[in-house]
Amino acid sequence: MARLSSYALAALSVAAASVNGFSTPVVTQHKQQNSALYSTSDRRNFISGTMGVAAASVAAGVVVSSPMPAMARLEAVNRPDLLPSESGLNVIQVEKFLTSGQARRMNDLLANLERDTGYRVRVLCQSYPNTPGLAIRDYWDLGKEGQKDDKYIVLVVDQFGGKGNALNFNVGEGVKFALPNVFWTRLQGKYGSTFYVKENGIDLSIQNAIEAIATCLRSEEQYCVNVPEAMPSMKSLGF
Repeated sequence: MARLSSYALAALSVAAASVNGFSTPVVTQHKQQNSALYSTSDRRNFISGTMGVAAASVAAGVVVSSPMPAMARLEAVNRPDLLPSESGLNVIQVEKFLTSGQARRMNDLLANLERDTGYRVRVLCQSYPNTPGLAIRDYWDLGKEGQKDDKYIVLVVDQFGGKGNALNFNVGEGVKFALPNVFWTRLQGKYGSTFYVKENGIDLSIQNAIEAIATCLRSEEQYCVNVPEAMPSMKSLGF
């Protein structure tokens, strides 16, 4: 059953509030060390509030989020006024990490990926608390209770002032057999670290992560455990 959690939508708002939740969260070392902050009920609510704090976004399945700086709990956000007036965008930038051209090309890449494979990949760029939060699940129609289409991935990009991993993923149950938990941990570690972002830029971090996901989902096996090393051609990505 796909549901949105507050923690994720708040990193969609970034952070965690509490509403419905992920069915198979990935618990990072930080979470294990701070289990008091991440109870079972917190995980269930991870997505409903806002994609948040680290990550997650949207709905239902596996959440991979980065350790957050020392802050107890981020408040859930619900700001439909921060959503774009144009419907159907795959890339939403509340915080402009990509140029207009980069965002447009990524939007087209993700539209082609969905057309060819059925997997829905969405990107939200934000700087908590400036995020649509819970409102995003209605805009993208993701993570709703009883929803059968759980082949989705939401990438929430938030640098948290340069103190945490910038890439946070919420993955539907329908994706986990193609891209298991270990893939998301490795992808986040490769392209989302503060070192990588500082050396290469947040835009390249986002683009490389999305292209890696598209490459794996377009492969003959439609399966990856490791992050692809070779950069794909535009043709292989659907252009």
